[in-house]
Amino acid sequence: MGNRRLIPTEIVAGAVGELVERASFAMPPGVEEIYEAMRGRERFEMARHTLGVIVENASIARKERLPLCQDCGATIVFCDIGQDVSLEGESLRDALDRGVLEAYERLYLRKSIVADPLTRANTGTNTPCFIHTDIVSGDRVGITVYLKGGGSENMSCLRMFRPTVSIDEIMDYITERVVEAGPNPCPPLFLGVGIGGTADLAMLNAKRAVLRGVGSVHPDPFYAGLESRILERLNKTGVGPLGFGGVSTAAAVYIEAAPTHIATLPVALNLNCHSLRYAKRVL
Repeated sequence: MGNRRLIPTEIVAGAVGELVERASFAMPPGVEEIYEAMRGRERFEMARHTLGVIVENASIARKERLPLCQDCGATIVFCDIGQDVSLEGESLRDALDRGVLEAYERLYLRKSIVADPLTRANTGTNTPCFIHTDIVSGDRVGITVYLKGGGSENMSCLRMFRPTVSIDEIMDYITERVVEAGPNPCPPLFLGVGIGGTADLAMLNAKRAVLRGVGSVHPDPFYAGLESRILERLNKTGVGPLGFGGVSTAAAVYIEAAPTHIATLPVALNLNCHSLRYAKRVL
C-alpha cells in the first residue's frame, strides 16, 4: 500500500452525522451579521421586522438546538477524496447514508425523501443522500454537508444561452428568475450561479458556489465585479425579505465558472433560502 492513508468509513459516517447536526441548528459564522447589516439599510418597516425575525429564529435555533426550518432538507454531500487515501469498511455510499439516517433519527429532524419521484413513498430515513465526489491530491478526505429545502430547490433553473449572448442579457435572465421566484425560495437569497461547463456541471457548480464561504470574494476580479453587479441589481427588484418588499432580496451572489464547448453557454441558478445550511470537515 506504500504511503497510502487508511480511513475507516465508520469515521466518515460519524463525521457526516456531526455535520448534519451543525448545519441543522446553526448557519455559518457571518450570516446573522449580514442580516443585521441589511436591517440597518432597510427603510421599509415590514422588511426591517422580517429581517429581525430571521435573526431571532437563527438565535433560538442555535441556542436551543432546534432546526432552523421545519423543512430539514435533502442532504447533499460533497466528498473530496485524496488520491493517497484508502477507504476501508462498508462502502462509502452505505457509510454516508448511515451517517445521515442516524443523525436524522437522533436529532428528530423531519424526513423528506421519497423513494420514487412518482409513487412518492417516504423512505422514513431522509436517505438516500445525494453524493458528489471528486478525486484530489493528498491523503485527506474533505466532507461538506449541504441541507437544501424543497421550496428553494424548486426555484432552481438552467438556461442554455448562445455563446454570443451579452453579459447584460445574462444579468437580465438572473434578475427575471429571482423576481419570478418571489417569496417562494424564502429570501434574502444566497444565489449560486454556475456558468459554463455542460448542463449538468453548471447545475452542480451553482450548488458548489454557495459553499464557497460567507463573505468571500471571487478570486478573479472580473467575476468578483460581476457578482457585485448582480447583487446590486437584485436588491433593486423590490422583492425583499420573504417577498414583503424592500432592498434586501439577496444576501450574496457566488459565481462558479467552468470551461465549456465553443457552441454552448449554460447558466444555472441555485437559489438558497435565508437559512444557509452547510458545514465542512476535513478527515
